[in-house]
Amino acid sequence: QVQLVESGGELVQAGASLRLSCAASGRPLYRFAMGWFRQGPGKEREFVVAISWSGVTTLYADSVKGRFTISRDNAKNTVYLQMNSLKPEDTAVYYCAARSRDRLASRRTYEYDYWGQGTQVTVSS
Repeated sequence: QVQLVESGGELVQAGASLRLSCAASGRPLYRFAMGWFRQGPGKEREFVVAISWSGVTTLYADSVKGRFTISRDNAKNTVYLQMNSLKPEDTAVYYCAARSRDRLASRRTYEYDYWGQGTQVTVSS
């Protein structure tokens, strides 16, 4: 079992930056690939970005490519999501997730084993 706790979400204006954090406990973070997903109002949960256990491989949704950056610090058991040039359409609850099977980055929600409770990001226009 691993517990994931997201933080850093808040209300910001369009064009601002935010950094989300996902702190893991219970098992070492290097055992997992990690992903960020989001769910906007009235929408399904969607993939945002993922990173392999080593940090070598990253995957990005087209909608955030060039604006968002994922990173991880396995020594601190924490994954980060740096979000720049935020847009109103980025408004959502952001979830981090951990995948243990092969520790490779994935875009597929169902391939992740553990989920955090989410943190709200609201971008005003």
